[in-house]
Amino acid sequence: MRTLPAAFFLILITTRAFCQPSNGKPFVLGVIEEMESKALGEKRTLNVYLPEGYNRNDTARYPVIYLLDGSADEDFIHVVGLVQFNNFAWINRVPKSIVIGIANTDRKRDFTHPTTSEEDKKRFPTTGKSASFMAFIETELQPFVERNYKTTAFRTLIGQSLGGLLATEILFKKPSLFTHYIIISPSLWWDNGSLLKQAPAVLQAGFTQPTAVYIGVGKEGLAPGSIPHVMEVDANLLADKLKAARNKNLTVYFDYLPQEDHATITHQAVFNAFRLLYPVADK
Repeated sequence: MRTLPAAFFLILITTRAFCQPSNGKPFVLGVIEEMESKALGEKRTLNVYLPEGYNRNDTARYPVIYLLDGSADEDFIHVVGLVQFNNFAWINRVPKSIVIGIANTDRKRDFTHPTTSEEDKKRFPTTGKSASFMAFIETELQPFVERNYKTTAFRTLIGQSLGGLLATEILFKKPSLFTHYIIISPSLWWDNGSLLKQAPAVLQAGFTQPTAVYIGVGKEGLAPGSIPHVMEVDANLLADKLKAARNKNLTVYFDYLPQEDHATITHQAVFNAFRLLYPVADK
């Protein structure tokens, strides 16, 4: 595992017509890191946003937000914008945080557990390797971030669609990896809804880590799969399953956004999640 010998600037690029000033300076949003993953057998790219005032030589440490679908042309830029917006002194809702955008190579492979559905296998032939991706997060990514950046123990995971499926699987199987989960429109239809039938570790009596979970879903309707699943219903079932545990260490928020659909929900849901997970009154 290694980083690039020098961090590359992550540049916001619009179109050629507007990005060729004669003497302008690049607008720098963050840095790009690369690391070799033994768990995945490939090199992975991370887009990293550091909060204003970050200085590796001072004593300040920061929570970390891990973003699935974190490529520059996916969710990294607009989610970082929400983090920065909520950091403004006149808002001060979200603590200044490091954002780690995990760029994709094959999200269908990484975000899905093995399926018994032949339809799933035919549609997505590379799927079913989420165990390897979870091992990457636990044994390589988080240690890498903690070695190279000034972090606290507060870690948030954001995942939407298949990313929401993976975030749910991590919550069920490895809940202590994160303290906050933002699960948006999770693809719980995968493998005919098998994940919802499991007994998650987070609901066991011995689970004592304070953990907050936000589940957001839009008006999305029927999901793909051989057995009909309604996205809103599955998300609601997930929330009900978690709330039924009555574990005082687990806080669950369910958020139905009928004005949004599967394509539009992420930005609004992340904004709502920040408001619920970091209420101003608790500061």
